[in-house]
Amino acid sequence: MVKFDNWVVKGIPYILVLLCAGLFLFFGNRIATRGMFVYTYDNEIITQQARVRYLADVTDHYSAFDEWQIFVFDAEVTTRGEYRGDIVRFIQNTRGFFYERFVRVAEPGDRIMLTLLDSGEWIFVDYVRIHNIAVLGVVFVLLLVLFGRGKGVTSVLSLLLTCLGVFLVFIPSVLSGRNIYIWSIVVCIYAIITAIYVINGVNKKSAAAVIGCLGGVLAAGVVTFIMSLFLELTGIIQSESRILLQIFEDNPIDLNAIIFAGIIIGAVGAIMDMAVSIASALWELKEKMPDTTFFDLFRSGINIGKDILGSSMNTLVLAYIGSSLTMLLFLLSHFNSVLRILNRELVLVELLQAIVGGFGIFLTMPLTALVCALLFAKRGTPVTRMEEEEWISR
Repeated sequence: MVKFDNWVVKGIPYILVLLCAGLFLFFGNRIATRGMFVYTYDNEIITQQARVRYLADVTDHYSAFDEWQIFVFDAEVTTRGEYRGDIVRFIQNTRGFFYERFVRVAEPGDRIMLTLLDSGEWIFVDYVRIHNIAVLGVVFVLLLVLFGRGKGVTSVLSLLLTCLGVFLVFIPSVLSGRNIYIWSIVVCIYAIITAIYVINGVNKKSAAAVIGCLGGVLAAGVVTFIMSLFLELTGIIQSESRILLQIFEDNPIDLNAIIFAGIIIGAVGAIMDMAVSIASALWELKEKMPDTTFFDLFRSGINIGKDILGSSMNTLVLAYIGSSLTMLLFLLSHFNSVLRILNRELVLVELLQAIVGGFGIFLTMPLTALVCALLFAKRGTPVTRMEEEEWISR
C-alpha cells in the first residue's frame, strides 16, 4: 500500500508534465500552422517508390571527350496510389547530372524513387535509404531501453517530445510568418522543461536544472542578438537562404532571426548537460551529507562545473566543426587568405554558434550551482561568520 501511494505521489506530477507537453504540441501546432505557406509547383511532380525487377537494355554512347551508358530498367511501383502495382520503365544515365556520375547502377531488388515527367517518361531519382536508417534507429532505441531501463524509456520519450516541438510548432510558425525570436525561445523553454522533468521526474533537482538551463539559454540569446547587430549579418549564408527569400517574396523570412534560432536551439543540448550534471551531483551530495551548508554546496557546484566545462566546450565545438567539414574543406582549398575565410558570413555564423554556446554553458554553471545551493541546503543549518569568510577567501 505504501509503495502504491509513493507511485501515485510521484506519478501524478509526471503525468501532468506529459499532459502539458501534449497540450502545448496540440495548441501550439494549431496556432503555428494558421496561415502557413507551403510552396507548390505549377506542375505537380509525381514521385513514386518502386522496386527494380530487371535490366531491359543498355546503350553505349561515345563522344570526342568521354563515354557513358544509359541503362533501361523495368520496375514495379510499390507506393500506394493510382500507379501501385504498375510495371514502369525508367532510365538511369551514368553521365547526365553531376550527381548521377557517383551513383551506382541499379540492380534487381533495389528500392528506388522514380519521378514521372510531363512527357510520360519515368526517371531515376534516388535509392530508398530511409529503411536502413529506421532499422538503425530501432536498434539504438532498443539498446537504450535495454541498458537504461526506466531512464532509457524516458530518454526516448523526451527526445520524441523535443523533436515534435521543433517540427510541429517551431517550423510551422516560421512558415506562417510569425515572430521567429519569440517562437524559438518558447520552443526552447518547452524542450528544457519537458526533457528534464520527463527524464528526472518532478523534484527539486529537476527544478534547479530547469532554472539553470533557462538562465543559460537567455544569456545565449542576448549575446546572439547583440552580436548579430555588430557583425552586420545578412542571414544569406547558403543557397537555401536565397531560395527561401525567393519563395517568400511577398512576406520575406527574417534570415537573421533564423540564425538566432539555430544558435540557441543548437546550444540547448550542451547547456542542459551542464545544468543536469551539476544538479544531479549536488543532489547526491546533499543525500549523502544532509547537513551540507549553502556555501559548501555552491562551492562544490562550481568545482564540478569547472570539470565539465572543458569537455562540454569540446563537444560543442567539435559538433559544429563536424557538421561544417565539407564547407571548411571547400574554403581552405579555394582561398589562400585566412583573413578572407574568417570574414565570410558562413564562417562567422559557425564561430558565433560555438562561442555563444560556450557563453551559455559558462553562465549556466554558477546559476545552477546557486539555485541548487538555495534549494538543497538544509533549512536552519547554522553558518558562522568564520565559515562565510573562509568560503569567500577561497
